[in-house]
Amino acid sequence: MKNIFAPGDAKVYRRKVTTADQAIFHGELLHPVCSTFALARDFEWSSRLFFLEMKEADEEGVGTFLHIDHRGPAFVGEEIVFTATVEDSTGREFVCSIEARVNDRLIASGRTGQKMLTKTKLATIFSKP
Repeated sequence: MKNIFAPGDAKVYRRKVTTADQAIFHGELLHPVCSTFALARDFEWSSRLFFLEMKEADEEGVGTFLHIDHRGPAFVGEEIVFTATVEDSTGREFVCSIEARVNDRLIASGRTGQKMLTKTKLATIFSKP
């Protein structure tokens, strides 16, 4: 793993809200806004952008935790800007704080954790007993 990022470094990811991102459970539309689970996917991707540059050919990152405070709606067609900022990078562990905004509105905030492992180690962990 290349330790090329330091606390305070940031990555930005932009994504337009689609109908597939809405709060839909078992085929039923509950709310016509971006769901918390869609935000979770994009929080993870936002912090993964660091790992794409950090990992060696024989490594892969895995999520270790995800925390989201969903603070307001993002409507279909609106662009959410996710800003992931490095909080800590110790050994193979990596923690980011993340904010999601539509223009000046804070939609969500939270944190993600990731860990870099070798693909061999992951294959062992993911193999069936």
